[in-house]
Amino acid sequence: MDFLMFQLETDSIIPLYEQLYTEIKQAIINGTIEEGVKLPSKRKLAEYLSVSQTTVEFAYSQLVAEGFISSEPRRGFYVQNLAELALIEQRTSFIVQDEGSRDSYSIDFSPGKIDTDSFPFSIWRKCSKEVISESNKDLLLLGHPQGDYTLRQQICTYLYQSRGVRCTPEQIILGSGTEQLMPLIIRLLGEKAVFGIENPGYPLTHHLLLDDREKTVPISVDTDGVIVSQLEHSNANVMYVTPSHQFPTGAVLSATRRTQLLSWAYQAENRYIIEDDYDSEFRYTGRPIPSLQGIDQNERVIYLSTFSKSLMPSLRIAYAVLPKQLIVKYKQKYSYYAATVPRMDQQILSKFMESGYFAKHLNKMRKIYKRKLEIITKTIAAYDPLVTISGEQAGMHLLLTFETVKPESELIAYAKQAGIRVYGIQEYVSTPDNLFNKPKIVLGFGGIQVEKIETSIEQLMEALKIKKLSS
Repeated sequence: MDFLMFQLETDSIIPLYEQLYTEIKQAIINGTIEEGVKLPSKRKLAEYLSVSQTTVEFAYSQLVAEGFISSEPRRGFYVQNLAELALIEQRTSFIVQDEGSRDSYSIDFSPGKIDTDSFPFSIWRKCSKEVISESNKDLLLLGHPQGDYTLRQQICTYLYQSRGVRCTPEQIILGSGTEQLMPLIIRLLGEKAVFGIENPGYPLTHHLLLDDREKTVPISVDTDGVIVSQLEHSNANVMYVTPSHQFPTGAVLSATRRTQLLSWAYQAENRYIIEDDYDSEFRYTGRPIPSLQGIDQNERVIYLSTFSKSLMPSLRIAYAVLPKQLIVKYKQKYSYYAATVPRMDQQILSKFMESGYFAKHLNKMRKIYKRKLEIITKTIAAYDPLVTISGEQAGMHLLLTFETVKPESELIAYAKQAGIRVYGIQEYVSTPDNLFNKPKIVLGFGGIQVEKIETSIEQLMEALKIKKLSS
């Protein structure tokens, strides 16, 4: 097959890649495109439909991820046998990587990076060998829809000890990333739910929730976290927050705001808080801050986290702790779902945690990231007061504020020209907010090697034309 004729609407609010994905998917389901058929190459289909190759690539990638087609190296894309797939019809949310992010950078301050040099490969390999065995043939079969009990039990114990989360394994559901769990939670909360989102905030969640702007309310963030008084005057009944280390500002939700937020949730029956605790494992100053879920007295907090920061982004294991009334609803509506996390991966992680390796790894990584942060702080101090740091109490990113008349976009452009990847805070803003009138850059340091941090910071400042004021 060299061509596929689909009518794509260029003036539609639905992106072209999503239209193409839907058309191909439906053609496969209804048999128009048969099993085993080779699809056109990305180049040929792009030329035939007069779209970019990137559009075709995004559509094909989603179809591969869902099992409708397979990608065979140097051969192409082939339609799979649908009889072997558990088809679950739901609205697909595309998380598209900006084409500019494909550029080559010599220094990458992306907040999603981790220290790959420090991963315990030998131990992970040991756990893998113990799991991948003929004695574990049952792992080839589908497991519990919520995820294997052994892993949920390990997560339950870990959350109580480290975050004060109070739950049972029965309240935990596993998913292949936040982007898989969030749509499920959104549907679970019902069509009448109106979501408050942090502004600025996590782009993935913004993408998922801003599909329906009438059901989304941006709530501003300051140095104490989300401004609850704004939430109280809105029509939102669900609030998505990152209270332990707000993304991207790094602010920690103050004790007063925590009390106000929980109080807001208790004032009406249908109010909930979604607590995304994405990098709480890494805190460098003061005592660990307990989770909102741990101090919630009325079952109004949905706790959400992943292993992306603590272990590796590619593991694709996220989890949600649902309040008891919502887990009952989940079992009624979604008990037929198949778990989206491979059971082999679940069992390897379970063994890794049960054997104590996870705790040891976290302790090791806290020291490494703390050391990186200390070097950054010391290096940036030479540029004070032209550059100041905030949000450095926890996590793997911080915020740099610049005293300059140059706009934020110009600073980002300077960095890009020098081969340095950084992000401005305006990239995470859903609506204009006058709280951020000075240029700010989100600086992720997880993926920068310790020995290269100082020179990397100095190269960034040179690119931004910021001079040292002290030595």
